[in-house]
Amino acid sequence: MTITTAAGDFPLLLVRVGAAVKGYVNMCPHQYLPLDYRGGQLLSKDGTKLMCSAHGAMFDSATGMGVAGEGLGCTLISVPVALVCDQILIAS
Repeated sequence: MTITTAAGDFPLLLVRVGAAVKGYVNMCPHQYLPLDYRGGQLLSKDGTKLMCSAHGAMFDSATGMGVAGEGLGCTLISVPVALVCDQILIAS
């Protein structure tokens, strides 16, 4: 699924956080590139952080807030999603 933003169209990124699912626009707010621009490994081993593969900006996977590097002061764009009967739905 593609999400349209002021910076262009980007894929939807889904992350499981505990029993919940979080949705974000797959776009680094620092350089407006997909987080997986240079590789598919975005999630830290412990699942708590997302990393931009282009320059290493780090974001909290539960909140989207920048936590390290070029991510500081930036926030991923959240997409409201809901987990209903094992299906992920775009919420309103």
